[in-house]
Amino acid sequence: ARKLVDRRREWGVVLVDLRLHGRSDAGEPPHTVAACAEDLAALIRELGDVSALAGHSFGGKTALATRSLVTLAQTWVLDASPGARPEAIDDPDNSVVRVLDMMARMPASWPSRDAFVAGVVADGHSTALAQWLAMNLVVQGDAMVNRLDVAALRSLLVDYYRLDLWQDVLVGSELHFVVATSGSSVSSADRARLQTAPPHVHVHEITAGHWLHIEAPAAVVELFATHLP
Repeated sequence: ARKLVDRRREWGVVLVDLRLHGRSDAGEPPHTVAACAEDLAALIRELGDVSALAGHSFGGKTALATRSLVTLAQTWVLDASPGARPEAIDDPDNSVVRVLDMMARMPASWPSRDAFVAGVVADGHSTALAQWLAMNLVVQGDAMVNRLDVAALRSLLVDYYRLDLWQDVLVGSELHFVVATSGSSVSSADRARLQTAPPHVHVHEITAGHWLHIEAPAAVVELFATHLP
């Protein structure tokens, strides 16, 4: 965010933790993409003067769902498919599911942030991803604990994979899809369908895996800096 506003000083950036993420309230169940979109739409109305919205993965589909509730000049969907993939929740190669499964079986507390990072890396994940996940640790007594409700997050993910929003892609304001070339979240069929979408839909590629904002942050900043109104 800081690098982007350095490039585009007429813009400000609001960083949002969705329900069940970061320090945000859990919100009332059911925990669904639609509920997250309503939360986000309410925030956008309260803030006022919000011209663009961007989200990655689950946040990307949430941004797409929010787009039909508020008026935006641009919406950005980073490495998320508009379509339904209900089988993905049971796919052992799904990087998002792998992270949730790892968090569910990890100890509830850690002696330090470094110990947590080491544990995530030992499970086969990158140091950068481990450090990003460690942002969810909070001090509790003499230990660090994970503030995420992994079971509730899994219910969000089940709804994410259930939901088909292709109809939302075909209408509305300017829409940018950013595809991670080494990721599997956006299938070859999705990419072909995006290429035949109406002119308000733009597709960009970034050489990275699914966690492209961690692996290639400069490329993400460059896209926003170049294409924001």
